[in-house]
Amino acid sequence: MKVVRRAEDDIEVGAEKSRQASEVVPDEIADGASTSGAAGRQTFTFSQAYKMRHREPMVFTKWQTMLLAYQSLGIVYGDLGTSPLYVFSSLVLPGAGEADLLGVLSLILWTLTVMSLVKYVFIVLRADDHGEGGTFALYSLLRQHVNFGGDMPVPVTRQPSDAGLRFHGERSASPSRLHRWLEGSSALQAAVTCFVLFGTCMMIGDGALTPAISVLSAVQGIQSRSSYIKQEHVVILSVVILLLLFLVQRFGTSKVSASFSPIMLVWFGSIAMIGVYNIVKYYPPVLKAVSPHYIYYYFARNKKVGWEQLGAIILCITGAEAMFADLGHFNKSSIQVAFSTVVYPSLILAYSGQAAYLIKHPSQLSTTFYSSIPGPLFWPMFVVAALAAIVASQALISASFSIIRQSMALGCFPRVTIRHTSEKYEGQVYCPEINFFLMVVCVVITVGFGGGPEIGRAFGVAVIFVMLITTSLISIVMDVIWRVHAAWIATFAAAFIAVEGVYGSALMNKFEEGGWVPFAIAALLLVPTLSWTYGRKLKAGYEARHALDAAELGALVARTTGARRAPGACVFLTDLVNGFPPIVRRYAEHTACLRELTLFVTVRELPVRSVLPEERFLVAREMGPAGVYRCVVRYGYMDKYDLVGDGFVASAVAALKEAAESAEEAEAMDSAIGEGYVVVFGRTILHMGGEHNWFKRFVINHLYRFLQKNFRSSVSMLKIDHAKTLQVGMLYEI
Repeated sequence: MKVVRRAEDDIEVGAEKSRQASEVVPDEIADGASTSGAAGRQTFTFSQAYKMRHREPMVFTKWQTMLLAYQSLGIVYGDLGTSPLYVFSSLVLPGAGEADLLGVLSLILWTLTVMSLVKYVFIVLRADDHGEGGTFALYSLLRQHVNFGGDMPVPVTRQPSDAGLRFHGERSASPSRLHRWLEGSSALQAAVTCFVLFGTCMMIGDGALTPAISVLSAVQGIQSRSSYIKQEHVVILSVVILLLLFLVQRFGTSKVSASFSPIMLVWFGSIAMIGVYNIVKYYPPVLKAVSPHYIYYYFARNKKVGWEQLGAIILCITGAEAMFADLGHFNKSSIQVAFSTVVYPSLILAYSGQAAYLIKHPSQLSTTFYSSIPGPLFWPMFVVAALAAIVASQALISASFSIIRQSMALGCFPRVTIRHTSEKYEGQVYCPEINFFLMVVCVVITVGFGGGPEIGRAFGVAVIFVMLITTSLISIVMDVIWRVHAAWIATFAAAFIAVEGVYGSALMNKFEEGGWVPFAIAALLLVPTLSWTYGRKLKAGYEARHALDAAELGALVARTTGARRAPGACVFLTDLVNGFPPIVRRYAEHTACLRELTLFVTVRELPVRSVLPEERFLVAREMGPAGVYRCVVRYGYMDKYDLVGDGFVASAVAALKEAAESAEEAEAMDSAIGEGYVVVFGRTILHMGGEHNWFKRFVINHLYRFLQKNFRSSVSMLKIDHAKTLQVGMLYEI
């Protein structure tokens, strides 16, 4: 039973607490049985029940872990695995000798080891949000443990009713100094939020750069087989492939994703064997580059030129962030096994083989990958490389869609179209607006740079800044959540920020030669993101200041409708959890009636990975006029809107009926719904007056208003029949 409380009391989930609600779904439900009568419960398909079971911590057998590790090759490691296509060819080292190439190889080996193996595999993968990874998961984890004050318009985390959710973190009983400082500083909270938003925009920019550099690098191989094929032909063919890649996104990846892992397994096996062949044939002692003293000799010999090449060497770890970002699709063990047993050894052998070949053929630096392939294997490897490049591109495009979805769920991005392309896999989504944006940017980059070294620098900047943001957030998590000793935190932060800072400095040294591109892409995304968040903050503040309390609502009803109550139900959509929105006053004054069942519904998107169906609804009877209720519908950032249209209203009313104190009250609700219902939502226009500076006025009066007008509303996300909606327009003078 749900517990009904007065509006002034904390809303409770009810007798079934969330820890109990998270039990494994029985097999009979998983097979499609219906659980009727409980609010928020519905008929689950097998795949839905499967996902619910797998939200719980699971123990995998060795064979299951191996299977997941194999599957992760095609989803997680496409970008990282295809980096041998372009790392050496991105270098600019005229007259490179054996010592130079051994120094470069040593840098690659140690960068792969320290950044990918030590940082991500051993440390970062532990910072999951109940199995979910990525920048937003880290941010969500912080918001669950730190009481953000709500100055940024993302959902306020620690409401009393949220703390009992199955996937909500537990607050420390003795918070650290940084924890208290973060809670007490709205400026620091805003800085962390903006930092995260910048990182996610950079990650989306990676989704435009990865297809460009991967496909270009794969296609460039045909130039070594024909002198008639020029660079412009390579660019045209690459653009055609990229256009086809983006155009087929609308059909989803479920039909072709099954081939991703076999393709990448063949790829890793091929580059490893070719690497062994090149080592044995050209320079067997090449693996002595594992000694870091070759790095010292490299910098001593090349000085500034050697430092500048770090911008190309960093490309060897492009895609390492995907190990953490895609954690939710697999588990820690499977990703660690795949990297340690397949990916890492294959890349070490591939880079070592390329270095061995270059020691004997230094003039082939610009075409290292294809030049180092034995002649009979060229065309098979060309096909495999092209397929692997497409897999890598697809992974980043899909990740961009997922990031936008999470941004919307946390209220940090205007609502765009989200289509689920698979009934089986909830994470497979398609966003046409973002797909078009990525396609245009990707084609412009491909044509504009034409395969030159600038595209590698742009790619490197995006990679290193995302890593810097992850390092910073992990350092905060270590202190606030893990409670690691300050000395260890300082060691971790200083070591990795120093390494990433050195790489970043080399990239920024060539800022005008491609380094500006990811910042431009991030700016194109940050403008709507920050404008939207700032506008939502002002809108929420206005509604909170002008909200009606129970006494004001009662007086308003008595003045406008008297004792007469219209038959039927009225559902007000509002962002307010406490109080009544200003549109109620406008509605009552213009209609002079109040329905016998009036329900105020708030859809809250929480910074937790998921909210179980049993935890979906919170209901309460409001003080004031009879028949007035409140319902809060909660979703996590990885949840699909499973209640839409008539089902949304029916489920909300079902939650009310379950909480009814008498059979007569429940019958009255049924009677009201039987008379029909209308969903009322506000169409608010924010206007900032002349007392504010010109920049704020421009953001609110122009940018935010444009986003409001041209992006989707919450009603469209709920797919409510337009014939059953009523829009109430209001002007908010800020």
